[in-house]
Amino acid sequence: MTEQQILDAFRAHPNPCLVTLGGKVVSFDPETDVCVMQWQATQAHCHSTHGHPKGGIVQGGFVTGWIDAAMAHACMAKSRFTMAVPSLEIKVSFLLAAHPGRYHAKGWVTRWGRTVAFLEGELTDEAGQLIARASSTVALRPAPARAPAA
Repeated sequence: MTEQQILDAFRAHPNPCLVTLGGKVVSFDPETDVCVMQWQATQAHCHSTHGHPKGGIVQGGFVTGWIDAAMAHACMAKSRFTMAVPSLEIKVSFLLAAHPGRYHAKGWVTRWGRTVAFLEGELTDEAGQLIARASSTVALRPAPARAPAA
């Protein structure tokens, strides 16, 4: 599949969590299997905004979800949508606070096994500052059949 075919497939079958988390798939490189997603952090993603000069700090669960989604999308695309990838474990290192604004999460597969894959990812702000890094282990399970993208 080409990058465009993969992006079309993601757009034809959007994951409902992307609406909740405020994001979208931006690119997928079929040669490196790297998926890039864009996220828009809003006040609704923040802890209390009372008196915070940058409008609040994004709750860590959202940051985790953004990176997790990029890693999972990279894995699904690498399988050309033949695998579902339920998480077995995830570890996140929070390096800087995230505030309302735009972010990019990048996810990739570091090791592909018979029944398990190991993934890594990172979240950066618009200036390219590293906000968080993550690693994850996922189970590789046959995915339900998908209708082809129109």
